Amino acid sequence: MSIEFLPILFFIIALFYSSVGFGGGSSYLAIMSLFITNFYEIRSTALILNICVVTIGTIVFIRNKVFDLKLFWPFLVSSIPLSYFGAQLRLSQTTFFLILGASLILSGGFMLLRYVKAKLVSREFQLSKKLALGGGVGLLAGVSGIGGGIFLSPVLNLLNWANPRTVASLASVFILVNSLAGLLGLSVAGTFELDLNLLWKLVIAVLLGGGIGSYLSNKKFNLRFLGGLTAILVIYVGLRLVLLHAFGIKI
Repeated sequence: MSIEFLPILFFIIALFYSSVGFGGGSSYLAIMSLFITNFYEIRSTALILNICVVTIGTIVFIRNKVFDLKLFWPFLVSSIPLSYFGAQLRLSQTTFFLILGASLILSGGFMLLRYVKAKLVSREFQLSKKLALGGGVGLLAGVSGIGGGIFLSPVLNLLNWANPRTVASLASVFILVNSLAGLLGLSVAGTFELDLNLLWKLVIAVLLGGGIGSYLSNKKFNLRFLGGLTAILVIYVGLRLVLLHAFGIKI
């Protein structure tokens, strides 16, 4: 596949991921690694695309009164500084993609377990658990170069923290603030690099896809179906990264 097809592919990714509150950064990273050799450019571009997608989702969730700051703030305040710190850690490209791939496989598995459940119930968490989850995922988000919602959301769904729509709204905001913190961390570390000629095309593509996906997620579309498809995509991306960077096997 030629690099000219990336905007079309990223439009589809943004559509699927935004429908369940994600930005798509994990898939952007994996796909760009096939065409771009500059590792720092890949991470910087993925974070910006994340911000574009989840900003739309965050606005839509707020307008539809799904977003609840009283529920969400502990996850956010503990994640932002650790995401900033994690983004400044320097990893080899192989180590980075192995960590990302393994994390995606686990996240996709958690998503599938959640969406095959017959009942979707909710329960409240203690403040300490929210802070711990937010901080841990924030650190992983900074290290991996994505917003972290794809890690946080499956765990919250599996633990029955809230209904899928509420979790999706938290994931959007979580990805937004941690992607911004990650970009700041990359800038401070001197590893923020972009190809502006490619970036604007990808930004337009993900804005369109993210807008449509966010609309579907707030119109009572079948989120269980979309969540299952997204989980399968996440597992495939993770498996591909691990096989490629650990064993040199392409799938």
